[in-house]
Amino acid sequence: MTDDDHDAAPERGRAFYGRRKGKRLRAGQEERVAALLPRLRLPAAGPLDPPALFPHPVSAVWLEIGFGGGEHLAAQARAHPDVGIIGCEPFVNGVAKLLRAVDDHALANVRLWDRDALEVLVRLPAASLARVYLLYPDPWPKRRQRKRRFVSDESLAEIARVLAPGGEFRFASDIDDYAGWTLVRAARCPGLRWTAARARDWTAPWPDWPGTRYEAKAVAQGRRPTYLGFRREG
Repeated sequence: MTDDDHDAAPERGRAFYGRRKGKRLRAGQEERVAALLPRLRLPAAGPLDPPALFPHPVSAVWLEIGFGGGEHLAAQARAHPDVGIIGCEPFVNGVAKLLRAVDDHALANVRLWDRDALEVLVRLPAASLARVYLLYPDPWPKRRQRKRRFVSDESLAEIARVLAPGGEFRFASDIDDYAGWTLVRAARCPGLRWTAARARDWTAPWPDWPGTRYEAKAVAQGRRPTYLGFRREG
C-alpha cells in the first residue's frame, strides 16, 4: 500500500498551507488587520456554535477553506446576506484583502480564522454547515509534498461530519492530478456522493460562481479548471 492509496494520519503540527506572509502590508491594510480582524476572528478555543458567531440570525452557515484573496467569499457574502460565512486563510495578505471588502461593503455575515482550517473543522458540531468550499487549494505537486494537500481521508471525513444532510462540498482546481486525487478520496468517504451526471457537471462552474482572479490567470495560461460537487447523504 502506498501513501497515494491511503493517507496516513497527519503529523502533529504539519501545515497544509505555504507561506504566512507575502509583500509588506500597506498602512491601511495593517490598520484593518489590527482593528477589524480581532472582531471577526473566531474564538481561539472550545466548541463552536456556528449560528451564534454572527450578530444577526442566519438561515445557514457556509465555510470556505483557503479563501485566497477573498473575491469568492466576499461575492457570496454580498449575494447571500442571510447566510453566515466562515472563511479560513492563514496568508495574511489574503486576509487583508478580504477585510477591505468586508469594510467597504459592511459585510456583517463574515467571520474569519487566520490559521489552519482543520482546527476549525474539528471544533464544529456534526451536521452544522450547509456548504463547504475548497477552491484552488495549493496542489503541492511534488510527490514528497502530497501529504501536505488539504484533501485527505481525515479532512474529508471531517467535512462529511460537519455537513448537514443534503449539504454540499464544492471543490475546484486547475490541476488535473489534484482533481483525481480528490475524487479517489471522496469515493471512499462514507456520506459523500459525487453529484455529477454528465461531463459538463465537472467542466462548467456552478450557476452562482463569481469567478476569481486566480481562475482567470489559470485559464489564460491554458489550464482548464475542474469543478467537483459532492452532497452529504444520510
